[in-house]
Amino acid sequence: MVLGESRHIADWFQIYFVENMGMAFGMEWGGMAGKLFLTLFRIVVSALLLLWLWNLTNRRAPKILIIPLTMVFAGAVGNIIDSLFYGLIFNTPVGEVATIFPDGGGYGAFMCGKVVDMFYFPLWSGVLPEWLPIWGGQYFTFFPAVFNIADAAVSVGIILLLLFQKKAFNEDAGYGKSDRYLKGY
Repeated sequence: MVLGESRHIADWFQIYFVENMGMAFGMEWGGMAGKLFLTLFRIVVSALLLLWLWNLTNRRAPKILIIPLTMVFAGAVGNIIDSLFYGLIFNTPVGEVATIFPDGGGYGAFMCGKVVDMFYFPLWSGVLPEWLPIWGGQYFTFFPAVFNIADAAVSVGIILLLLFQKKAFNEDAGYGKSDRYLKGY
């Protein structure tokens, strides 16, 4: 697909090829230095999360804690892989389909790749009623984000942790905020 191209699957679902610098909703921070910092930050946090998961697994922590944390870890690693290598192995897909391993190299250096997003679910689009404060009369799309599988894994993992936090961080089992929880770190 060409950058910006979409495939209509249903009125509420499209495959839409976009790239972003790696932050939520395509936000950018600090240019290339910010991109490098974000990639390094993700690597460090993912390594710490992996150590935490290793420790929790060895201590037989509840699955309701391990599974969502694993989803967050896997999603983070997926986006890290794009950030590390995508710019090295693909050229810029503007006006043409990207070429893998193009002559002369990709569009970016190591750690400077963009993250590819492709799932778009515009569940509802239309003009909001005039009587609605602030946004009345404006065109609105419910759920305008374009995301990838890695983003979905992170989001679902965090939502599961929030929904089941009492079971996941059960102090009686030693996985809460007590001193027992911090031992081994």
